[in-house]
Amino acid sequence: MNQSPFEIARKMMVDCQIRPSKVTDQNVLDAFLTVPREAFVSKHQQAVAYIDEDLPLSNGRNLMEPMVLARLVQALEIRAGDNVLVVGAASGYGSAIIAHLAGSVIAVETRAQTVEKAQDTLVAHGIDNAAVVKSRLVDGYADEGPYDQILVEGGVETMPNSLLQQLAPKGRLAAVYRPHDAPIGVASLWTRSGNGFTRKALFDACVPNLDEFNKKPEFTF
Repeated sequence: MNQSPFEIARKMMVDCQIRPSKVTDQNVLDAFLTVPREAFVSKHQQAVAYIDEDLPLSNGRNLMEPMVLARLVQALEIRAGDNVLVVGAASGYGSAIIAHLAGSVIAVETRAQTVEKAQDTLVAHGIDNAAVVKSRLVDGYADEGPYDQILVEGGVETMPNSLLQQLAPKGRLAAVYRPHDAPIGVASLWTRSGNGFTRKALFDACVPNLDEFNKKPEFTF
């Protein structure tokens, strides 16, 4: 059977972008080979859905560069049966990837229209263990916690304690930490140990920051 152009592009993304970037977990690779990235962008972006850079979406979010997303997902070490939270789900692509690895996925977005569209796309592709809900990103979604893993799909200047507190014991959170005015971010893994949290730097990554995680300006009088 002849492969479609998208299937060919998907395999090239995995073989040329993701595998050479130290992604060796076969379950992660299989998820990226399975989920149709072109389904999570607008029609006029489908031709460039598999490029190796962040792809801006119409709602002000971005589809994270495949290599960065794959390495973050691998670092979380998601297992079948795990309960995972995705923060800043955008069109739902990262949530779809994780749904192939985890037991259940809760994804949060701030706009009702974005939530509805992402949920419809997941359902259309037979993904029934992921739900997209409306919430402030920094609030996460404690009602369905605690979570074995949390993925923040974007750069963060700060990591609110309220989000870290939604991790289960020994839980892990992955995001790209990018302080104010830093030229490049650092993909990082926060791990819960008792009542404390540690952050481990993984690799350099340049992804757009999520506004909700930027420090608020301080006013002086």
